[in-house]
Amino acid sequence: MRRTTRYPVSGANSLWHVYKTVPFGKVVKNFIVIQAARYTPFLGMKNWLYKTFLRMNIGDQTSFALMVMLDVMFPEKISVGKNTVIGYNTTILAHEYLIKEYRLGEVEIGSEVMIGANTTILPGVKIGDGAIVSAGTLVHKDVPQGAFVGGNPMRVIYTKEELAERWRDDEIYGVRTEK
Repeated sequence: MRRTTRYPVSGANSLWHVYKTVPFGKVVKNFIVIQAARYTPFLGMKNWLYKTFLRMNIGDQTSFALMVMLDVMFPEKISVGKNTVIGYNTTILAHEYLIKEYRLGEVEIGSEVMIGANTTILPGVKIGDGAIVSAGTLVHKDVPQGAFVGGNPMRVIYTKEELAERWRDDEIYGVRTEK
């Protein structure tokens, strides 16, 4: 179950209430920063922009690939651990605007996490340290520490223990791995 806080609205759908929930100036500033960072090839500069202007908590040596799209409304609700890779064109959301309500939720991405390209991460999820998320995955629930997950809907492909066993077997049976 995702950890989101629900805010009911009346009348028009919740997106019509957007500037009652987040200031217009904040959205404009966030949009400009996120768009600039999406295209810059300098990883350190991206992290500096995110930390300085979006108030995100980002660990050292974390890499956001080209075209990563962060939540424009609430990027400060996203945190990423150290030495993590967020793959090309990944979307990370901390909000959902629905018909009769909107929801907000923290997104916590651990350290040493690998997120494949074109992944979508929904609000209110936690991705544990050392997890691997396959490309094109819809992350709609928590990812256990060290697990390998993928698909739409997401499912656990290998647990931390099963993945360790596979890697050990690769070493025992001489499967070539790049160093």
